Amino acid sequence: MDIYWYGQACFKLKGKQASVIIDPFDLEFTGLKLPKDMEANIAIKTHDHLDHSNLGAVTGDPIKIAGPGEYEISAVTVNGVSVFHDKSKGSERGLNTVYNIEIDGLNVVHLGDLGHVLEEEQVAQIGLTDILLIPVGSIYTISAEEATQVVSQLEPKIIIPMHYWIDGLKFPLDKVELFLKQMGKEGIEPISKFSITKEKLPDEPQVVVLNKS
Repeated sequence: MDIYWYGQACFKLKGKQASVIIDPFDLEFTGLKLPKDMEANIAIKTHDHLDHSNLGAVTGDPIKIAGPGEYEISAVTVNGVSVFHDKSKGSERGLNTVYNIEIDGLNVVHLGDLGHVLEEEQVAQIGLTDILLIPVGSIYTISAEEATQVVSQLEPKIIIPMHYWIDGLKFPLDKVELFLKQMGKEGIEPISKFSITKEKLPDEPQVVVLNKS
């Protein structure tokens, strides 16, 4: 499977039999551009904010997923778990859905705009996490310090940070370096895509930083 990061919380998971795009964003709201290749079999949004919900940008007549539940599409299994966008049970920013996406035998967990450290029940509902796509930019989501706590809760083999400040973004977020420092992984060189198979998962947790495609 190949993983591409398009900025903010938008990723493309390209498997052998299907591809998934998660949380495509609105250009005018974010200031960021999506790539030309937005074709996928499945399009997913974690919540309705404009930097996560532009499912109309995904081409190829995808099946759309927009909330908690269990789904099986094109050899991909998706489990959506309801969490909160803030630390006040959703009273400030509403609900958010965490997705565990099983593709090519790998469990990829996308946390969307998670706003709090997980509860034990939520950890159990999310389940096995091979690859974790985690917000680290604070302000609208968990902070770098809280993100390290969530990493410890879910125990992934691969950790890919998202939802942090990059050039062109219209609103403030913390930079990824704060999270890397918290994880003791400073100086990681970003790569354009990350390719992985179940057999090649590392024994020890690995942090991967992606360039915006």
